[in-house]
Amino acid sequence: MAGILAERRNRLIALKKMREQGSAPTVEEKTCPSCGRALADSDLAANQFVCPYCGHHFGIPARDRIRMVVDDGQFRELDASLVSTDPLDFPGYPDKLSTLRAKTHTGDAVVTGIGKIGGIRVAIAALDTRFLMASMGAVVGERLTRLIERATKQHLPLIIFSASGGARMQEGIISLMQMAKTSAAIQRFSDRGGLYISVMTHPTTGGVTASFASLGDIMLAEPGALIGFAGPRVIEQTIGEKLPEGFQSAEFQVEHGFLDAVVPRARMRTTLIRLLSLHKKGGAEHVG
Repeated sequence: MAGILAERRNRLIALKKMREQGSAPTVEEKTCPSCGRALADSDLAANQFVCPYCGHHFGIPARDRIRMVVDDGQFRELDASLVSTDPLDFPGYPDKLSTLRAKTHTGDAVVTGIGKIGGIRVAIAALDTRFLMASMGAVVGERLTRLIERATKQHLPLIIFSASGGARMQEGIISLMQMAKTSAAIQRFSDRGGLYISVMTHPTTGGVTASFASLGDIMLAEPGALIGFAGPRVIEQTIGEKLPEGFQSAEFQVEHGFLDAVVPRARMRTTLIRLLSLHKKGGAEHVG
């Protein structure tokens, strides 16, 4: 590992020197918000969008996240035709939705479908922060509820990768209703003996945390993920006190019993395979 990191570091230094001399090709880069290093997009993509120096986990599109854990070619997206309307005639909302659909190539902030992980058929969903910070409106709630109901009927394990800023203000009370809707669907699923693995990524906050994201039988998170209802700054301003270091981080939540484990992205697929296999051996009905 040390040799790989040194090679990447030397390559970046060499590219910078070549650019200064005007002889280097243009390379798309990102700056790691944790360690401040410049990272080539190609290197990040090869490392599952995790900083090779400090381990910071960058946000990734929902379909990419799903592809990282499902077996090759074993994912079928569902309900992609469902798109948000403008129930409150909120100024500028339709234009914003149209722009984001074109930019993200998805109809809303969640991708749902059926796939296989380690040969085991699962119902899987991932939220996408590129779409209005993965806020939960009517379409997010409906897509998730339909997926949960399919998992219930077909006796499939359920996996949801959460990431969200919370409820979608442009849809008002309709957005808040999705908290009860998704939670009720999870309860029906649980009553039938279904396995629900909830994976929280950065950030998982607001109404998503207060509903389906916190209801997993097994609760996992990526390293460094912010998990909570209100953000740390809001809490500090409200109570007038300084919060503990790392408050609401995934590591803090594990230490205080809210999560079962923090799982790096590189180990997420193998971890899910192990959990699904244990559940199957324990007597869960498996649909091939």
